[in-house]
Amino acid sequence: MATSDAPVSVSRVVLTVRDLDRVGDFYQRAIGLDRIAGDAETLVLGQGALPLVELRRDTAARSYPTEAGLFHTAFLLPARADLGRWLRHAAGLGLRLEGASDHLVSEALYLRDPEDNGIEIYADRRRDQWDTDGTRVRMATEPLDLNELVRVTGVWKGVPEDTVIGHVHLQVGDVGAAERFYTGPLGFDLTSNMPSASFYATGGYHHHLATNIWRSRGAGARSADSAGLTELVLSADADRAQAL
Repeated sequence: MATSDAPVSVSRVVLTVRDLDRVGDFYQRAIGLDRIAGDAETLVLGQGALPLVELRRDTAARSYPTEAGLFHTAFLLPARADLGRWLRHAAGLGLRLEGASDHLVSEALYLRDPEDNGIEIYADRRRDQWDTDGTRVRMATEPLDLNELVRVTGVWKGVPEDTVIGHVHLQVGDVGAAERFYTGPLGFDLTSNMPSASFYATGGYHHHLATNIWRSRGAGARSADSAGLTELVLSADADRAQAL
């Protein structure tokens, strides 16, 4: 299920990386993204001609794990079978998963790229299976049966058509301040929250964005020389966005 029916959704992320070749190869080989364009300093990757990730080289950039920035980029696959095929692909490459969760609305696998940028690969359950109350959506973190997930037919051949960035999680210094920003000036609905994290969406989705303080409580502005998230690009459907 893609999120193209939403007034506002995530279009792509831009990451600053130190080793463009190594990170670019990872997103193509491990995640399955296609190379769209690139030169010695940048690389644009996506599904077919749709850009999802842009990598920018800066060999002097530094990593600050507890600063505000990216928690993870979540790639939404069209179907659960695709998630199972990717899991078999990941096992064949010997990729180390950081986690696997059933979130009630979706099933998700987690890992990190070579420069510690978080990644989620997931598939949604049908919306008629979600537990909703107005704009609120019930989510949880429960164990995911990986042995059952890989019992699908077919072979992973790269991200399938209609793969998008379903959502992006950001790590922030103050969840309350972030919540006021995303539900105020940007007009997102608050779909779920807890003291340490809030989730936001448009068009009835479970979340397009989330903010948390799990690694970054009290963080201020990002350092000018930070590696990692540089830009987060949102797309708006003009007709649907008028309702916001």
